[in-house]
Amino acid sequence: MITKKNWILVVILLFPFTLFSCSKNKEDAEIPEGANASFLPAHIKDNYKLVWNDEFDGTTINPAKWNFRGEGTVRNYATVSRNTISMDGKGHVSIKVTKDAAGKYYVGQLGTQGIFEPMYGYFECSAMVNRSLGPHVAFWLQSPTFGKTQNPASDGAEIDIFEYHRKEPGIVHHNIHWDGYGDTHKQTGKKYAYSSVGEGYHSFGLEWTKDEYIFYVDGKETWRTSAAVSQRGEYLILSTELTGWGGDPAQGNFPDEVIFDYVRVFQKK
Repeated sequence: MITKKNWILVVILLFPFTLFSCSKNKEDAEIPEGANASFLPAHIKDNYKLVWNDEFDGTTINPAKWNFRGEGTVRNYATVSRNTISMDGKGHVSIKVTKDAAGKYYVGQLGTQGIFEPMYGYFECSAMVNRSLGPHVAFWLQSPTFGKTQNPASDGAEIDIFEYHRKEPGIVHHNIHWDGYGDTHKQTGKKYAYSSVGEGYHSFGLEWTKDEYIFYVDGKETWRTSAAVSQRGEYLILSTELTGWGGDPAQGNFPDEVIFDYVRVFQKK
């Protein structure tokens, strides 16, 4: 039998743990539970605050945060379809590349155009990349006025925070595109060698300031450039593609997928 005296002892023993738990919850209020905060660069932790995020809780895409982008359009080898996108109810969203019985391929894209188009900040996702030859997967920013006047400051740029494919399985690709996709198109990029990127979840980040872009993988700076720095708001995109860049789709095994654990955007305090 637990006496009143014993209950008092239990409360005394538990009291420090209760204080610790309350304090921890308060400290973590800005970074959702489950975040690998150690991957955030120290200056981002100190000088930025979380302004937008999706932890992909639940089983359906939140329409207040995302659009199904490009529905029904044909992009190279594949047709864009929302049916490639699903959530598992455990905090993950999957964007697949599929192949039907007739040999037709499908890819998927989520975007924040018209909903959330920030300018500057730190943009980060956690993702488990695809495993098959053929597709490439990405987390990127795009401008609604891309290539209008061949002035990336006002028109914006395509900023590929990360791209990945199995043709180069140990490489993370960072790329910047500007001045449209036609004859005036310009591009620069960086291949970052990272042998373990094809296994498990990894974080991919971008710090975008008025002067430069700084890229990160698992909290480590991997590239910085002052080329074509956009000075206008841009929207976020999560995507799978089937363009041939990632290898011959005929050699792939489908369905294939990229799984995102979270997407978070921080801006200066």
